Amino acid sequence: MQSHDPTYPLFPIFSFLGFLVSIIPLPWHLQAWNAGTCAFMIWTGLSCLSEFINSIIWRGNVLNVAPVWCDISSKLMIGVGIGIPASTLCISRRLYNITAVQTVSVTREDKRRVLIGDLCIAVGIPVIIMILHVVVQGHRFDILEDIGCYPVVFNTLPAYFLYYIWPVVIGVVSFCYSCLTLRSFWQRRLQFSQLMNSNSSMNASRYFRLMLLAVVDILCTIPLGVYTIYIATKGVPLSPWVSWEDTHFDFGRVVKIPTLFWRSDPSFQIGVELTRWLPVFCAFLFFALFGFASEAKKHYAMAFWWVAKRFGFNRPSAKGTKATFPR
Repeated sequence: MQSHDPTYPLFPIFSFLGFLVSIIPLPWHLQAWNAGTCAFMIWTGLSCLSEFINSIIWRGNVLNVAPVWCDISSKLMIGVGIGIPASTLCISRRLYNITAVQTVSVTREDKRRVLIGDLCIAVGIPVIIMILHVVVQGHRFDILEDIGCYPVVFNTLPAYFLYYIWPVVIGVVSFCYSCLTLRSFWQRRLQFSQLMNSNSSMNASRYFRLMLLAVVDILCTIPLGVYTIYIATKGVPLSPWVSWEDTHFDFGRVVKIPTLFWRSDPSFQIGVELTRWLPVFCAFLFFALFGFASEAKKHYAMAFWWVAKRFGFNRPSAKGTKATFPR
């Protein structure tokens, strides 16, 4: 069917590229024991891949052709909305700990403890919210034409405590950490070089790039979270919580919404577009900050010559000798 999406085919292209640029650098970031950065890449990459698939399957239609996929995709969208801000919180928290640390020695036990804490925040909190979402999930899912599977949140008071408020709360906590980091950095700026030299997985360039990533994501997370709450309350009466049975009555139904209907509400349209484009923006922002860094170029070269070696090409030596070619 013909698509009414003005961003087609740009969105599928950019979302798939966003998936690639999020996942490609993952292996060498795993080596740095930085769970926050890795979780940011994984949540962003999964969101881009999911939105890419949805935009292809439901281009110009609202047919329920993949109900199980929609169960997964709509629930993943709930997790991404919490997971990306939670990952940013881990990054902000780590930067603060590096700047405010009183000793430069970090043991393996310290790293393990920090890793567990970051995983609890960046993975544990989103998974818990995904589970709690069932409490206020009025029916199975919605299908928006040209968008695909979309999660359902019953507009009742518990929904604001179980789901809506969390991106804002996490964003505010990240903002506080960023402010404390800047204050601590200013107070200890003369010791900053020593701190960076003592940390094998962090240098000044990487530190400031992580800080910029965290700040930009915070500036997006808090307004989007507030706007999501505004959309949920705009023109929709707050329904009282009666019971589990009342909220989940006819739970298996799927609401299909054509493009002309969901685009007729400008506020809802803006919310939908921001929700699907923000992870793509995060993916390219991450790549812009880290995809051209010296450590990234080093790994690109290693990957290139690993593949080239399979075809008989040998990497030139550091002394400047020419590469050898197969005969």
